[in-house]
Amino acid sequence: MRSLFLAVSLSTLACLSMTGCATQKSPAELDALLGVIGERLTIADPVALSKWDSGKPVEDLPREQQVIDGAGARAAEFDLEQNDVQQLFRAQIEANKLVQNALLAQWHAAGAAPALPRRSLTGDIRPQLDILQTRLLQTYSAFVPLRKDPNCQAWLDAARQRHTTDAIHDQGLVRATLGLCAGK
Repeated sequence: MRSLFLAVSLSTLACLSMTGCATQKSPAELDALLGVIGERLTIADPVALSKWDSGKPVEDLPREQQVIDGAGARAAEFDLEQNDVQQLFRAQIEANKLVQNALLAQWHAAGAAPALPRRSLTGDIRPQLDILQTRLLQTYSAFVPLRKDPNCQAWLDAARQRHTTDAIHDQGLVRATLGLCAGK
């Protein structure tokens, strides 16, 4: 976990030190995708509260596999490759776990979780995640043709800077977007 956090931190710092990283224009398809990814990351907060209250661990491998398989099964519906969709959702889950673990660590250090209204994991949060799954598949489908563009990584770095919120969610966003660009 620490090595992943360090790698994500170094990636963020590298972008911040690059000239023009924050000002690089990125395609609307990428900004739309990052918007949905960001929404999904904010759901990590009430999930973490639920896990704080219940004492359940962050990792739930059977549920994670169910989400990955479910998304992969819908790949053809969006003209996407099943393996790509599964990789995307694996990254989203890992990013959410990163955020949840960081929040739980903060709350343990403080001795208490925030006094916020609690939401039902099964009755409220998961249905919201199901809606976001469809939106994530739609925005990812629109973005896929840009994955191999030589400017993809610069666009991604710039777009992430425009979608910053706080250190924990920013690290989650970096983790959630690893592998979006298909490489060189």
